[in-house]
Amino acid sequence: MRKNISLFLMLLFSVLSFAQKTVSGKITDEDGVAIPSASVTVEEPGKDAILAYGITNSKGEYKVTFTTGESNVDLKVKAFNQRPITKQISNSDQNLNFKMESEATEIKEVKLKTKMVTARGDTISYDLKAFDSKNDRSLADVLKKMPGIEVNADGTILYQGNAINKFYVEGKDLMEGGYGTISNSLPKDAVAKVEVLENHQPVKILQNKVPSDQAAINIKLKKSVTMTGRGEVGTGFGDPWLWNVKLTPMFFSKKSQWVANYKTNNMGEQVENEGNILAFGNRFEGRRINASQNDWLNVENASTPNLPVKRYLMNNVHYLSANYLTNIDKKKEWELKANANYTNNSVERESNVVQNFFNGDSNTINIHNNFYTDKAKGELIFTKNAKKGFFKNTTSFSQYWNADRADVNRIDNKTLKERDAAEALESPTTSFQNSLSTIIPWKEKMVNVLSFLSYQTDKQTLDVSPSSYLDIPGFTATISSDFVRQNLRLKTFEANHSANIGFSTKGWTFTPEIGFNFKSTDLVSDLFNIKSNAATQPPASQYSNDLSYTTATPYGSLGVNYKNDSWMLYANFPVNSNNIKAEDPLRLVSRELNKVTFEPSVFAQYSFASFWKASVNANINNNFGEINTAYSGFLMTSPSGINVMDPKNPIPQNNNKSAGTRLEYRNPLNNLFFNINYRYSDAKRNLISNPTIVNGYTAMSYIVQDNNVLTNSYSAEAGKYFPKFKTNASLSYSNSTSKSDSYLDNKSFTNNNNSQSLGVKFNNTYFSWMSLDYNASFTRTNQTSVGEVNTDAKTTGFKHNLGVFFYPIENHTIGFNWDQVNSTATATDQKYHNGFYDLSYQFTWSKKNIDFELKWMNIANKKVFENYEINSQNTSFTRIQLRPSQVMFTVKFNFK
Repeated sequence: MRKNISLFLMLLFSVLSFAQKTVSGKITDEDGVAIPSASVTVEEPGKDAILAYGITNSKGEYKVTFTTGESNVDLKVKAFNQRPITKQISNSDQNLNFKMESEATEIKEVKLKTKMVTARGDTISYDLKAFDSKNDRSLADVLKKMPGIEVNADGTILYQGNAINKFYVEGKDLMEGGYGTISNSLPKDAVAKVEVLENHQPVKILQNKVPSDQAAINIKLKKSVTMTGRGEVGTGFGDPWLWNVKLTPMFFSKKSQWVANYKTNNMGEQVENEGNILAFGNRFEGRRINASQNDWLNVENASTPNLPVKRYLMNNVHYLSANYLTNIDKKKEWELKANANYTNNSVERESNVVQNFFNGDSNTINIHNNFYTDKAKGELIFTKNAKKGFFKNTTSFSQYWNADRADVNRIDNKTLKERDAAEALESPTTSFQNSLSTIIPWKEKMVNVLSFLSYQTDKQTLDVSPSSYLDIPGFTATISSDFVRQNLRLKTFEANHSANIGFSTKGWTFTPEIGFNFKSTDLVSDLFNIKSNAATQPPASQYSNDLSYTTATPYGSLGVNYKNDSWMLYANFPVNSNNIKAEDPLRLVSRELNKVTFEPSVFAQYSFASFWKASVNANINNNFGEINTAYSGFLMTSPSGINVMDPKNPIPQNNNKSAGTRLEYRNPLNNLFFNINYRYSDAKRNLISNPTIVNGYTAMSYIVQDNNVLTNSYSAEAGKYFPKFKTNASLSYSNSTSKSDSYLDNKSFTNNNNSQSLGVKFNNTYFSWMSLDYNASFTRTNQTSVGEVNTDAKTTGFKHNLGVFFYPIENHTIGFNWDQVNSTATATDQKYHNGFYDLSYQFTWSKKNIDFELKWMNIANKKVFENYEINSQNTSFTRIQLRPSQVMFTVKFNFK
């Protein structure tokens, strides 16, 4: 670990080893009149390498900061209708004024040409037309090709490897973090440029007081009033008949914005997650969460492959959403937002898995699932975000009516004993949240009050039939019964309240805060028609739970923030009084923990030489478990395992320490972006899990023993756009090593895991008759166990996607797509190759801006995916059912 830290720090300090220098001054013409918008660059002598740059303001003033080991540098000044100036200066702090001589700039040809990437302060702007190709239609299509920006499979937008904290359209946050609908359906033709707002503080009253290291995206449209959107209507040939409908009109103006969205298909496209919150803002805006069910009970689930979802998703989905924003006052400070969505989804899944456990057991499991989702969500938000005050109240309600089904065939590979089961889960959930945050200026201070309330009920019923299917170690089903049933009900109430006051002076802001966090969870459960094989049968109460689990945490903290032109610092020093109680008298559960913890966090960032940022961060936090670590009545969380906790075990105490450092470079002058990261963490725990596995079934218990998980990880990513070749390319690498204490079947051992990943991406639009997109990743995993369990398992994987589009004739496009996923188990030399190919033809009716597409997916009609994996308990060979070959005809259009 020390070697890794030393290597990274050597790299970091090698960049910082030369002192930062500043050149400033004023630029005027021959008559002494200030020249605004003149460019001032600092370059290494004899090299076409810009070290730093600046632009003069309206007074002709400039300031350029740079770092280099050279004794002298070249300073160049350029302005329209002025003769350029080049002067070699010493590498030192100095003030230099220049008078420029008039010189007419000859314009041979009137041609408007914009820069692809420009920077002004903390705002980096991308010209959309510089990066799109003929086949791109939506904003998301183009974002993937911009240097420094990535789009994950779930739609999350990353800048320099980190998720953005806000997504604006013309400065307004209509979607409140659920921006997937807009990025996927906003036509590229409606967008003028994309702005990245670095170090973005979304709360205006806190700007220049409480810094942020996160970036935001702002979409600038071509028209101040825009009615637009995307639509698709498709039908297909397959079994069953296929359809795909997407209708997403949207409207943007200075006063109001709205987006309506309806999407339905049964051809494998996942659309129901578009409403998920992907950007969460910051804590001063209040708390926002993706409400979800407490999935305590589960049917046995078929595996999913490491493939694009469209290859294996057997779905029938209807997703409807609406988002509305309007200003409700003349000053346009107050906003009302209303968001709602509804999902009806049916998913079918099938897999065959051969598991070889490290204790010598082996089994084969065939699973066929049907998952049914019904979900509705509504949200109402009132916001005032002004320089003189902030208010935000968010009220949200979610309701689930979900049901899961499974047909399972299980074979013990040693005894060849075979069992079949039908499994059914019903799981309705009701969830309500309200979040309030307000910041009120008080003389030279700021008073902030935060409140969050949440209430959720989960009712789950899991049935397994016949009861003879269960062969869980230590348990047997009642012979006379046809089924085993697990009932469970959870009621969870959470309240977080705090108040703080902010003092600002000379770039520093100090924020003392007091708060109180409270969470109460009640668990009631019953397990029917199963009993223990113990000589002395436990009482019936041992198959039920009536547990109350409460956590009360008053705290006090001091926030420290600082920001100037080069430095940004924010830190928090909280002292928490943790009071936890778990009670279930009938099952002899009575646990308490009262502990005071100090959990500081620190982040510091230094910006230098125009293009560089270096940062360090560290934090300590404590976790004391949840209700799922405290119950002591038998609970069948899955037909593959019955769990119970020892009532004598103490409340879990997990102490986590982590530290990291980051070096970042982004230069819009040569379109180069890269970052290097390192993180070390040490997690100390007082309980260690001890799963017992027989015939593939798991019984979970915990041992009281101090243990650690040590993790070292580092990563690097570089991306550059090459204008001459119209190519955007990026390269990434990550390496993570962890060491942990483990138990399996009462045997202790040490787990050592190492995972490495190398990725490459590029796209090219150099030729007018072709465009190309390619991304590939290579992974290597090595797991070594030493002790009473000894293993040495290695796997390698390769994954790539190639998309090529040809434009032989105007308005005609031929596309070819190739997905390849390979995996290899090095110890057994097992190799699995999975290739998928698609072909498409598209005709564009340019006058009406309508596309007609004919697409043939999975040409080879590959029906099964094969893969080899390693996890903490076993190795597994998996065969997963895929979507068959299918042909779709689709009409695509824009709303205007």
